[in-house]
Amino acid sequence: MTREDKLTVIQDLTSQLSENATIYLADISGLDAETTSNLRRACFKANIRLSVVKNTLLAKAMEASEKDFGELPDVLKGNTSLMFSEVSNAPAKLIKTFRKSSDKPILKGAFIEEAIYVGDNQLDSLVNIKSKEEVIGDIIGLLQSPAKNVISGLKSGGGKLAGIIKTLSER
Repeated sequence: MTREDKLTVIQDLTSQLSENATIYLADISGLDAETTSNLRRACFKANIRLSVVKNTLLAKAMEASEKDFGELPDVLKGNTSLMFSEVSNAPAKLIKTFRKSSDKPILKGAFIEEAIYVGDNQLDSLVNIKSKEEVIGDIIGLLQSPAKNVISGLKSGGGKLAGIIKTLSER
């Protein structure tokens, strides 16, 4: 690879790192061709972009990016694959599901909306992260809940109040 090619790859990686808020680093080394193909298909179906990168080029791209990747450059050893997604927990769910049939991919780290997760032991906490749509749905549900309680109280309270007045008038 020539120096110009390396600079082009670093610039491409830097722009991808800047454009994406959800970045996962995984190790898929040791997977045979069929399993790797199945992983790529699963990523495509889940709207996750998967690419294998050179660690030195990725480290330089992380340095060139405006984002603070913290300890993530330290995990760039061995085989590294990048996973980009719009939904923050989609790659973690895919890794967890894929591991039912294989011992890989292994999560090296993740960068999600300024938060940094390092190590494979973080996979369960990443799976439990709610997506933006789920959080918005929860907020809307919480906001609607008091209004529903007031309306149902007024509807049922009207019948109770009328019953109390009727009982008092009969006495």
